[in-house]
Amino acid sequence: MELLELNANIRQNKGKGVSKALRRQGLVPGIFYGPKTAPLALSIESLEIDKIFKHSGSNQAPLNLKIKNGDTLKKIAMIKDLQVHPVSRKYLHVDFYEIAMDKKIQVKVPVELTGTAAGAEAGGTLQLITREIDVLCLPMDIPESITIDVSEMEIGDSIHVEELQVPENVEIIADTDYTVVTVSSAMAEEVVEEEAEEIEEGEVSEEEGTEEE
Repeated sequence: MELLELNANIRQNKGKGVSKALRRQGLVPGIFYGPKTAPLALSIESLEIDKIFKHSGSNQAPLNLKIKNGDTLKKIAMIKDLQVHPVSRKYLHVDFYEIAMDKKIQVKVPVELTGTAAGAEAGGTLQLITREIDVLCLPMDIPESITIDVSEMEIGDSIHVEELQVPENVEIIADTDYTVVTVSSAMAEEVVEEEAEEIEEGEVSEEEGTEEE
């Protein structure tokens, strides 16, 4: 994974009013902090964040954060938290966390499926249960995704975390027994739906009985 550059500026003023004013200008309020760094209030162009997603497809890519305030302060960081408006999808606030290139970090890596499951072609349903996997590795070793070939999966087959293939320098720290992807039959889905309906009906009956008493 390459080290991407992102430009930011120090902001002196804080508060909700200031943040709203920044967003109207196409800027995103943010903060940079770390274990040995005092928090710095920042403003970042929304297009700068778009650029990160365009090149990496993830908000967990290591960044060369160039903080400008007369001089330029360079820090290696990752996006720790990114708040997005639920309707407009505009960025509301971003947190940057300082990292060391020689120390392993815990990140979530997206799961990517390839191929067409044989069971799906036979009438089953391919279900991706876990969309992200927790891994531990150095910043530059973060994989863009964990790829799973599902082409040989039949109805009833499942792939668990322990079966995933990752580079030697990447350690999976998620629960190894957890199901990542499965192919279920239409009949199995109907049974699950029927059981759910029976449970709901039972709960309603109990509530009605309680009210009558």
